[in-house]
Amino acid sequence: MSNLLIAGNWKMNKGPEEAQKLLKEIRANLDGRKLTSQVAVFPPYVSIHTAKEVLDETPVFIGAQNVHESSPGAFTGEVSSSMLLEAGCSHVIIGHSERREHFGESNELVARKARRAINDGLKVILCVGETLQERKKNRHQKVVMEQLRSVLQQLTEENANSLTIAYEPVWAIGTGETATPQQAQEMHAFIRNYLTELWSTQALSGLKILYGGSMKPENAMELLKQEDVDGGLIGGASLKAESFCEIINIAENLSR
Repeated sequence: MSNLLIAGNWKMNKGPEEAQKLLKEIRANLDGRKLTSQVAVFPPYVSIHTAKEVLDETPVFIGAQNVHESSPGAFTGEVSSSMLLEAGCSHVIIGHSERREHFGESNELVARKARRAINDGLKVILCVGETLQERKKNRHQKVVMEQLRSVLQQLTEENANSLTIAYEPVWAIGTGETATPQQAQEMHAFIRNYLTELWSTQALSGLKILYGGSMKPENAMELLKQEDVDGGLIGGASLKAESFCEIINIAENLSR
């Protein structure tokens, strides 16, 4: 196991002042260390500039939590991928369950966003996952397959190095519930196997699949030890430097 990715999704938290404090604490923990794993933070738009200032000359990637599917134009309130690149972002989260649920983002819209972001030069963390009802009806694999297929049909194998998948069981986000390590591994293996039906093994050799359902220091070790879990998309635990850095430390120990 090597090169795990630990990504912190701050959601609608941490304006510039709070972001600066948190990022300085994270930087203080990481300064002087040669990381084996990868680390990324995804602040809200208003704190991206702060993140760029604080994290300058560190290995920590900066990303955004959303992006519009079009090039710059008359779309009041939206942000384009080219703007994110100019602001210092290298990554963007697309298709998070909260965007799908609260803002009605369809598989088709998510696919358009992913294609635009990748074509413009951003790396995409694509979120997929099922609700509790879908899991109880044993539709979880079908739901995830449909979410993946809609995006992959818009991309080519050459885009694989710009894509990361984050499996987020919707029923385990912000609820305190977590998929068991076995459930996580089962779905991650399913996703990896499904991807090989569409793209070559060579193209997929570096593609990561993250777990994104309430990972925290208490369960990170068991989740990250699973064969097909390549890291974590961290929510609540990324809002405190102590817990976020503890997960990074766990990833570092597993990567060696």
